[in-house]
Amino acid sequence: MSSILLIVLMVALMYFFMIRPQQKQQKKHQSMMSQLKPGDHVVTIGRLHGVVAEIDQQKRTVTLDCEGVYLVFDLGAIQRVEAQATEAPASAADAEAEAKAEPTAKADVEQPAEPEEAAPAEKATEDK
Repeated sequence: MSSILLIVLMVALMYFFMIRPQQKQQKKHQSMMSQLKPGDHVVTIGRLHGVVAEIDQQKRTVTLDCEGVYLVFDLGAIQRVEAQATEAPASAADAEAEAKAEPTAKADVEQPAEPEEAAPAEKATEDK
């Protein structure tokens, strides 16, 4: 009788320490995949980093933009989402144009201050 109880206890422990956490992880991954949208930064199971350009739910594929190279992967190849897009760009060309325009906008804002007029003592040394 005690050996049967020991076996039942081992099966229960295996369920709570192995099977249950795996089910939770699968649900979390499924939730993440359902929220995936263009513009999200993702990492594949092969450790390739890219930005989601397009999602095809019928074929269950995702197209990633990896610095201008577009690659098609199965949805199951996405391991994790690094950063979610705040607003999905209309197209990849718009996203690239927006990324290029951003540094110039900062340059316009951060202009160096004009030098102040030289002190009278400095003017006197300049005349000599």
